[in-house]
Amino acid sequence: MVETERRKEQRHRTLKVGLIAFNRAGTIECRVRNLSAIGAGLEVASQVGIPDEFMLLVEHEQLKRRCRVIWRQPTKLGVEFLADQLAGNIDALKGAA
Repeated sequence: MVETERRKEQRHRTLKVGLIAFNRAGTIECRVRNLSAIGAGLEVASQVGIPDEFMLLVEHEQLKRRCRVIWRQPTKLGVEFLADQLAGNIDALKGAA
């Protein structure tokens, strides 16, 4: 069976260190595995404690996006960037992939 691509926009492969930030002081380290202007694929050690909405921070790229989880697997998350955060510049992230 062939899986149908459901993404609205093509994602670009990347490998960047990020932080999932929530509750003002809570953070969980993640890896950004793919990225588009409207969402990202993240890899984590565990899903435990990750809320449905959070802030994604990629300090090296000065990226800060509010996210909503669309799907979950044991060590992976698919997130969409919430509308008020879509205006950011993604070109720097694509260039370093």
